[in-house]
Amino acid sequence: MNPLYTQVKKRITESLVRAEWSPGESIPSEIELAKIYNVSQGTVRKAIDDLVSNKILIRRQGKGTYVSTHNEENIQLRFLRLTEKSGKKEKLENKLISFEKEKAGNKIAKSLGINSSSTLISIKRLLTFNGRPLILDLIKIPTSYFRGLTPEKVIEKSGSMYHMYEVDFGIQMLHADEKIKAVGSSKESSTLLDVSEGSPLLSVERLSYTYDNKPIEWRLGLCLTLDHYYKTELE
Repeated sequence: MNPLYTQVKKRITESLVRAEWSPGESIPSEIELAKIYNVSQGTVRKAIDDLVSNKILIRRQGKGTYVSTHNEENIQLRFLRLTEKSGKKEKLENKLISFEKEKAGNKIAKSLGINSSSTLISIKRLLTFNGRPLILDLIKIPTSYFRGLTPEKVIEKSGSMYHMYEVDFGIQMLHADEKIKAVGSSKESSTLLDVSEGSPLLSVERLSYTYDNKPIEWRLGLCLTLDHYYKTELE
């Protein structure tokens, strides 16, 4: 049997899946949740500690605990791990290269748990750091979850894609699995990233999940790392 705090953690997560508390909203206090779940306040606190460490919830000193949102600066870039060698903050901008609809195909369909004949929205963007192109971003998402998404909306919401998913479509990405390997740049990526064909790139293939552990977005980032490195945290 799972520890009591993990059961409470599961119930809080289920409430988030049902959208009982929206991103950016506060959740009930630990005392209130202890009464709701008929457990001790310490058990609730331990469950919340886990959700905070996973960036699902955010504690604000003297104000309470809130549902995390991609609207907050430290959350917007939670999955972007490319860091300048000196650690200085850089201005991130992006340019839409293409926006197309296509059939999923076997590989992406299997990753997203959908039928291979399902329609995907395929988005290609170029990310620049301080005006320098560093990441070629290829994103594939099921059309069924993002009805009404247009190239104009992607351009209009030029910041975090995850913020747009959250605000416009009610979908919040909570965690991701990644596969990382070194590759040589293709003709297209070389042109867009302004490097010689065959130049070394870091390939980051990512599958992003919602609260209920459902994969919604497949993404491939081709990154230049001459003056940058990929930073991650291990627990």
